[in-house]
Amino acid sequence: MSEFENIVIGKTSIPSLIVTVILMIAIPVCFFIYWRRKHKEQTKISWLIAGAAGFIISARVLELGVHYFCIIADNAVSRFINGNTAAFVLYGLIMAGVFEECGRHIVLKYIMKKNRTRENAVLYGIGHGGIEVLAVLLPAMINYLAIAMLFSRGDTENALHTLNITEETAAAALPSVQAAAAFDYGMMAMNVIERLFAMLLHIGLTVIVYYGVVNARKACLPLAILLHMLMDTFPAMYQRGLVPLWAVEVWAAVWTAIVVFIAAKLYGKKKSSSQTEKSQ
Repeated sequence: MSEFENIVIGKTSIPSLIVTVILMIAIPVCFFIYWRRKHKEQTKISWLIAGAAGFIISARVLELGVHYFCIIADNAVSRFINGNTAAFVLYGLIMAGVFEECGRHIVLKYIMKKNRTRENAVLYGIGHGGIEVLAVLLPAMINYLAIAMLFSRGDTENALHTLNITEETAAAALPSVQAAAAFDYGMMAMNVIERLFAMLLHIGLTVIVYYGVVNARKACLPLAILLHMLMDTFPAMYQRGLVPLWAVEVWAAVWTAIVVFIAAKLYGKKKSSSQTEKSQ
């Protein structure tokens, strides 16, 4: 596996990955601590847990189940989607928007019927966005860190053995090793900024869906789905090499600002949580 012999771990790869791992943990924790301390009387931890569970079930169980058939498995549908850029991008947008926002709507409308405060809606969003960081992205960063540390020792054979990389799996593993080797402070900054945007997005979308539930505004759910799809447009295009990474970050900043602006307006329309709506 000569392609791994030339892997050189950058001087900033390991320290930047360590800082990234720390910040990935700190982001959702700081969001939670700040909001909980500010609104302790108006919030319930159950809403944080509901947000985390809602993401896991909608995005990591149900949505991934559909992905297995439509993207991973070898069939006519997956071959069409993977072989057609427009279909791949559109599929990704629809799946993310529909599953996550409908999941939010179902939990808020049919399960979390008590303590429906606007503060709890924000806490739900923190749980949703926080578990995405801790359960999906953090493990990937830890994996990169482990790869970088193993290859930094200069013993490529031992690194490959430890990571269980064989001739059969080398092609699939090479991109991850290259990404770990090339990771630097610039990538760290982009990952952290992207997570901050994602946390604010999930909070904003939760408030929009919440407003629709407690006020019987049916337009709020399709609005949240549309906004989610628009937010994910450039990331999906980036996966196909259609736009550069910097464009993805600019796009994310714009749509995060739009979502937060709409959510803030709706949040302000709700009465003080001292007049909590116990059920809908």
